[in-house]
Order: sequence, then C-alpha cells, then structure tokens
Amino acid sequence: MLRVNQVKMRTEHTEEQLRKRAAELLHISVQDIQEMKIVRRSVDARRKPEIFYSYSLDIKTGNEDRILHRFQGRENQVSRVHTAEYTFPRCGQKRREGPTVIVGMGPAGLFCGYFLALHGYCPILLERGKCVEERQRDVEEFWSTGCLNEESNVQFGEGGAGTFSDGKLNTLVKDRDGRNGVVLETLARFGAGESICYEAKPHIGTDVLRNVVRNMRNEIVRLGGQVRFQSLVTDFEIRGGRVTGITINGKERLACGQLVLAVGHSARDTFAMLYERRIPMEAKAFAVGLRVEHPQSMINESQYGMADPGSLGAASYKVTAKARNGRGVYSFCMCPGGYVVNASSEKGRTAVNGMSYSGRDGVNSNSAVIVTVTPEDFESGHPLAGLKFQRSLEEKAFRLGQGKIPAQRYGDYREKVLQNSEAAGEADGVLQPQCKGEYVWADLSSLLPQSCSEAFVDGMESFGRQIRGFNRPDAILLGVESRTSSPVRICRDETLQSEIRGLYPCGEGAGYAGGITSAAMDGLRVAERIAGEYAP
Repeated sequence: MLRVNQVKMRTEHTEEQLRKRAAELLHISVQDIQEMKIVRRSVDARRKPEIFYSYSLDIKTGNEDRILHRFQGRENQVSRVHTAEYTFPRCGQKRREGPTVIVGMGPAGLFCGYFLALHGYCPILLERGKCVEERQRDVEEFWSTGCLNEESNVQFGEGGAGTFSDGKLNTLVKDRDGRNGVVLETLARFGAGESICYEAKPHIGTDVLRNVVRNMRNEIVRLGGQVRFQSLVTDFEIRGGRVTGITINGKERLACGQLVLAVGHSARDTFAMLYERRIPMEAKAFAVGLRVEHPQSMINESQYGMADPGSLGAASYKVTAKARNGRGVYSFCMCPGGYVVNASSEKGRTAVNGMSYSGRDGVNSNSAVIVTVTPEDFESGHPLAGLKFQRSLEEKAFRLGQGKIPAQRYGDYREKVLQNSEAAGEADGVLQPQCKGEYVWADLSSLLPQSCSEAFVDGMESFGRQIRGFNRPDAILLGVESRTSSPVRICRDETLQSEIRGLYPCGEGAGYAGGITSAAMDGLRVAERIAGEYAP
C-alpha cells in the first residue's frame, strides 16, 4: 500500500476525478488503482479566494516498488505505508469479585462501557442525569424559561457536556496505538458519518451527536450491559484499601469489583465527596474567559477570502497569544455558525459554552477566548480551590445578568479595563447575540480577575492583527466561560488506578482528557486495562 500526500483538488470534484488525479501523480493508469482510501482531507486556502482540498490517500496498485523508486528523495509525497489495525488486548484470567461499574456516560464512560460490553464484561453504567431524549427537553425548557434542573442540563446527562457543543473531534493526543482511529470509526458506525474519519478538523454537530449517543447506549444494552439513569453516586465503600461498593442516591448499595470514575468536569459534589473519602486528588491549571461572537461572514472572508464559502461550509479559526503579563491567551471550542448557550448546572451561578448544529448555518461564529490560570491564582492550596475559583466567577456572572447571560460589546469592555476613552471607537454595531437562553447587556469589566482581564484584552488585540476585525468594537462578549476543563486531577498510577485499588479515574473530569475524542480515548485505555487483567 502506498501513502500519497499533497493530492490537490478543487473543492467541487467527483471521486472519479480524485482517482484520476492520483493516477496522474503516480504515472499509472486509473485501471491500475486496485483500492483507494481517503486518509485525510484538509483545506488549502493559501491562494484564497482560490480554495483547494489537499488529500492524503492510501492506494493499492501493482509495481509499487517501481513507483517508490521513481519517488526517491520525495518520500514526503509518496511512501510505503503499513496500516496496523487497532487491537483490543487479550482478556485476562483474574476473577472479578463484583461487576464492573462505570460512573458517568460522557465520552469516557460511553467508550469504556461499549468496549467492555463488546468483549463480554456486561458493565453497569450509571448516569446522574437523564437519557439524551429527556435531557434535551429539560435543556430546551431551561433555555426558554430559565428553570434549571440541576441534575439534567447542559453539563449532566447522557452524552456528557460535549452533547451540547459543536461536536469537534480533533485532538492533540498522540495516537501511537490507533485509539483515535477506532474512536472515530466507532462514532461513524453509530451515525456520525464516514467523513469524520478523514477530515482534518472533523465535527459532528449537537443534533447528530445526540443520535450517536443514543445508538451507542442501545448497543451496550444489546450486548448485555446495564444502563441506569438518574443514579447519582453519593458514597463509596472502601475495605482494605480497595473499593468494594457504592451508594446510589443516598440509599441503594451496589457492590462492584472495578469502579470507573468518568464523572465529567462539572461533578463538583462528587469531587467534594471524593475529598471527604480521602481519595487522592490535586488542584490543576485550567483557563477562564469570555465567549466572543463575530459575524460568520467576517470569519469566512478572513479564512477563505469570500463571505459565502458555499459547499466548504463555515470557516473556523484557532488563535493564540502571550499577554504582556505572561499569561497565555487562546481561542477554545470555536463554533462556526453557532450559538452561545447557557451551560449552567448550579442555581445562582451562570456559565456559558458554545454549540453548533451539524449544518453550522448560524449567522455568527463564536469561540471562548480564555486565559490560563494555575493553582497559584487560587485562594489556597486545597485540592478543590480551583472549583471554588470557578464558582466565584459564575456567581458574579449570575448577579451581572440577573440569571440571564450577561453580554457586552468589546469596545466598551476594553475601555473599562484599560481606562482608555478612545478605545470605544465606534457606536454600537448591528451585530446581535445568537444565544440559547436569554441574555442581557451588562458591564463585564469586573467579572474576571484584573490580571486575566488585561490578558484577555491583550489577546483580543493580538488576534485582531491575525484576523482582520477580530477586535472590532461591536464584537460581542458573553460570560463566563469557566468550564474549559476539570479544576482537579484525581491521581492515578501506571495501572490507571487510584491508590484505592479497583478505582479507575477516567476522562476529562478526572483530569486526563480535554474534549470528546481524548476523553473517549482515555475511556478506551481504561477498558483495555480492566480487560487485560480480568476475565469476562
């Protein structure tokens, strides 16, 4: 099999034209191509507004040695590739003393549960929230009425927080063992579509992701697993340094042999309970900031050289900067053609996130522009000090918005932070917030700590030099973006267990992932570890 890179095509083309172009590059006939598989497709906008797709293809043909000889010295374009299939470990022989229980049905818990069920382990999956169908109704009611269900919302429920997001599937995690590929293939098989397996920046969209989550749950049940909703773990039973059982909803005891803790980054009551039970954990760095909205046409013009990119779809971006005070500032969870959503999970506190549907056809783009914070920024060295830091910001945001999402024009925010009257520049523009949940205009300048506010403005001005108009005065800020990642890390060793044996901290909430794909990959790692030691 040959890997052929840098196969450039105009965006409107057929599969046959792609096959013909690959044959031309290899100096063979189209009939000589026995198999062709798209490995990766990215957008090449270096000559905008002329836009191309750049492909990497795996091609099977005769006389591969002769073709390779022709491309000596150009191995970056054509090389031999040996594709290794992902392999789940051979099942262990150790007898389980109780069922394998997985707490949380976000990507980490779902993938851990699915692969264990697939190999005969019949896991029990517990989710504090509701199934995705009922959860969607609760979320939409909150957005329309402001009535929050603290156990069924954007953070809690089947699918985890990523279910109400853009459904981005790219990750920076190194994939030496093929887990990234098998995660994407699994999502595609359950309804996400084949293209996510080769797009450079794959995404699903919240509307499609909900169906994928439901399909995975149904398959886990078909394979012999159990799924229980509205089942909050309220205590642990530990004997001889090993977890032996849990309490559900304060009253029901459930024995377990292995307990996978995949609770997500917003399970604050669970973190407090873990601390009380002396489960080793530590505060970790994360980032906080504000959602920023721009016209999607402006982002398209910057990235593609045209306001309407047609079949290319809404353009995305990723920007980073270092503020003058040394803090890192960067865009996070960018949602092309998306909405800013009220992502609160606790009464009296407001948090926001971004969300896109699969069509990405909203009039605005948004992303979080966030500033790094470390344990040095927290009030104390307590393991849960970062959680307290988050809550203080969310309480401020709730007061500023009187329960609604507080919003402000960037020009006004910049003027207040820098005390510079000329910064306001223009009068309010025509850009209006695109939100799920009500918003209200407010003064956000005192929301973030002063050093974070100054770094935020430095970042926005830097991004304005990278993307024309990014720092426009009528850009809309909405707050507060506080749930970028878990504020704690639940310690685990090389066996992926806590010092409390049989307890497997897993995924984003435990501090070992950052997004849908990396969380799913970590869930898969934990499933491999359990299966490699224990018999089904």
